[in-house]
Amino acid sequence: MNRTSQPFFTGAHGAVPPAYEVLKEEHEVAVLGAPQSQAPVTTTVINIRSETAVPDHIVWSLFNTIFMNCCCLGFVAFAYSVKSRDRKMVGDITGAQSYASTAKCLNICALVLGLLLIIILIIIVSTGSLMILQALSELIQNHGGH
Repeated sequence: MNRTSQPFFTGAHGAVPPAYEVLKEEHEVAVLGAPQSQAPVTTTVINIRSETAVPDHIVWSLFNTIFMNCCCLGFVAFAYSVKSRDRKMVGDITGAQSYASTAKCLNICALVLGLLLIIILIIIVSTGSLMILQALSELIQNHGGH
């Protein structure tokens, strides 16, 4: 027997020499076999529903319904906002975006019409009060001149 051969375990800590790792990999390849390239590749597609933020404009619609309900546009916008929220809860993102877009357009129209009516009302009231003051001053001058 040859006593000069290299021992399998060296050192006092029982460290494994690097050659052992190479032997282990060769054994795994021999047992498991080489990677097969002819095997059909199967893929799995997982649809993860992303939380797409679709604004439903429900607060804006409620504001327009309460304060600026010109031609009932605020109420109709509120109805479309509720439909948009319902579609979003069901998972129909396209439908939710469609209803939300309609609600946004109706809200813009209701807001613009409401602001125009308020501005026209302010102009009428201010010019009307000026005309009333002018008529009163002429009336006082005519009666004071007797």
